[in-house]
Amino acid sequence: MKRIAIIHEWLTEYAGSERVVEQMLACYPGADIFSMVDFLPEGKRGFIQNKKVTTSFIQKLPFAQKKYRQYLPLMPLAVEQFDLSGYDLIISSSHAVAKGVLTGPDQLHLCMCYSPMRYAWDLQHQYIRESNMQTGLKGWVAKYLLHKIRLWDYRTVHGVDKFIAISKFIEKRIKKVYGRDSFVIYPPVDTQAFTLKTEKEDFYLTASRMVPYKKIDLIVEAFSKMPEKRLVVIGDGPDFKKIQAKAGKNVQLLGYQSFDVLKDHMQRAKAFVFAAEEDFGITPLEAQACGTPVIAFGKGGALETIAGPGALAPTGVFFYTQETQAIVDAVNQFEANVDGITAMNCKTNSERFSIENFRKNFVGFVESECENWRIGRA
Repeated sequence: MKRIAIIHEWLTEYAGSERVVEQMLACYPGADIFSMVDFLPEGKRGFIQNKKVTTSFIQKLPFAQKKYRQYLPLMPLAVEQFDLSGYDLIISSSHAVAKGVLTGPDQLHLCMCYSPMRYAWDLQHQYIRESNMQTGLKGWVAKYLLHKIRLWDYRTVHGVDKFIAISKFIEKRIKKVYGRDSFVIYPPVDTQAFTLKTEKEDFYLTASRMVPYKKIDLIVEAFSKMPEKRLVVIGDGPDFKKIQAKAGKNVQLLGYQSFDVLKDHMQRAKAFVFAAEEDFGITPLEAQACGTPVIAFGKGGALETIAGPGALAPTGVFFYTQETQAIVDAVNQFEANVDGITAMNCKTNSERFSIENFRKNFVGFVESECENWRIGRA
């Protein structure tokens, strides 16, 4: 019987990477969980099967519940303090430091990599700029700490036996940053929770947390230039007021809404508009699961989850620059090709990324690697 440990960065909410951990535990319910911090409230721990989580010393540091991300410089030290010597298989769920856990030569370490640490590698300059730390003492301290984290991050690559990438886009980043090959397993999407609706209404939808890289402001600006077309925006966040100021009369901002309201709008929308560069991107697939086409920025994971106009069974259209005019042109292109993009095409495409497919692919990969590991040690 394999003794399995799953190590995740931090447990504070139920978001994209936590959905992956949920399915890992569904595949291997006997696994133990380790995390830098665990601040999941009672009543919202079902996705980790209400398991007790082993946490690091960061859990007890001042203000850690709300400011845990600010302890990033201490996390390499913290993750190295976990004693996993009693486990045969370690699965790290990592976009920052989880993959840096210490393992021995008799242990198999598989890393589900959502991305090499974005703010330490190719997105450092964007991170520094958006944090207003380009100059001054704070800026130099931040750059120095990120430099040190990069050195540590690259060193810990050698402790991973096999990488799993969440998309071909991330597969390329892993190769570029770490010099390692990886196996692509797409994250699970709960396609059954988003039911098909073939009858669409005359409005477009976008939904996201309102932060800069999601580019909701560009979508709103684009539709404000198309007063004859209606846009509904669902979501809240720090950029809400800035985006609200750009909205024309044809743009309706609903703020945060419940899942049922989001699902209802996704089912009825003419198309879903998505302007972010994502490593994978779950929301466009949730829209397709409702039978709703997607108008998306043609970079990153979207190129793998949306079938463009040239495909045998298209599910959307792309624009290739994050500019308002590019979105306007893409909306017009969509309307010129809308008859060839069917609700059933969208639903069928989304099923490639179902929970069932994730479990099958994940267990198949893990068991194959365990068998290879066993044979290699014989």
